[in-house]
Amino acid sequence: MTSNTTSLSERIADGIVAMIEAAGLEPGDALASSRELAKRFEVTTPTIREALRRLEATDVIRFRHGSGTYVSGGVNRRLLVNPHVSESRSESVLELLDARIVLEPPVAAAAAAQRTDHDLAALTSSADNALKPQYADERPELHFHVALASASGNLLLRETVEALLQVRARDQIEIRHRYTDRDRDHADHLRIVEAVRDGDADAAAALTREHLLAIREALAATLGTEQPR
Repeated sequence: MTSNTTSLSERIADGIVAMIEAAGLEPGDALASSRELAKRFEVTTPTIREALRRLEATDVIRFRHGSGTYVSGGVNRRLLVNPHVSESRSESVLELLDARIVLEPPVAAAAAAQRTDHDLAALTSSADNALKPQYADERPELHFHVALASASGNLLLRETVEALLQVRARDQIEIRHRYTDRDRDHADHLRIVEAVRDGDADAAAALTREHLLAIREALAATLGTEQPR
């Protein structure tokens, strides 16, 4: 690929983002087809596809097989994902969990203090993601822990958790492949939802920490590494 092609696809990607914003499109809304976008921007379809792949890498758009292209959560995110992250390793998987153990319990406490009925509905719905086995590299439309961060009412906290899971997407997918106790995962989620619904910040934080520690301990055992201090 030449530098001119790269520069053009970057400009087209910026143009697509501007088009999304001007049209007021939100995550979940359908995007025009590649052919329509090629006509709009007066470029070839392969150039549009390259631009869309750039946007997919930062979760601005998502491709749905057999359905089309849709706006995704990254369109509103201020913390960007590095699409060139290296492949998952034992150390990086546990590093992700260690970071989440530090970050997410106080976020859950904030969620218990600030949650709305809309937040609780999203949390309850996304809790069921835990029951679904991990197939290949698929990701849920709304991650439970992103919904939990969203319930804090602080957009930057939501973006921080969401970006962390996106930046380390390979590690997060590896966690889901290795941690297969779907019933416990789901039960943990439901207990966290209940604490948030009750406005019990201490319980929400403690349950979130216990949940993540249980996952880390299970993975550490399978990977033959040490437990957290």
